[in-house]
Amino acid sequence: MVKGMVTDRERAAFEAGIKLGALYHQWVGTPVSPATAEFLEQAIERSIALQPAVESVRVHLDRRLMSPNSFGYSELGGMMFDVEVTTRVGGIRCRAGLSRTEDYPLMSLVACDEIAPDPHHR
Repeated sequence: MVKGMVTDRERAAFEAGIKLGALYHQWVGTPVSPATAEFLEQAIERSIALQPAVESVRVHLDRRLMSPNSFGYSELGGMMFDVEVTTRVGGIRCRAGLSRTEDYPLMSLVACDEIAPDPHHR
């Protein structure tokens, strides 16, 4: 990437969207049950938090949508996600979310705000 062609705001928003897309497509279909949902939430949060520009990530899975199959577990579906990811690039912090609408798991950019730069943030 050539420096100056993309602003910190554009990069922070892009990074937030990429994190949500990766999270969704990487984890949908994973076996889950109400008994294992908390562990899966933590695993997803920890894996996304490893990526560049991530300041925080929170994942909640809607256990009410987990209907066990004949083997006693469900497959993680997009409608189960309630996620918020915060990215930071330079002096910009963006928040994005993944949550259920009436019939669709929708990803959205919530806000991008200017903040004091942190020289230690990766």
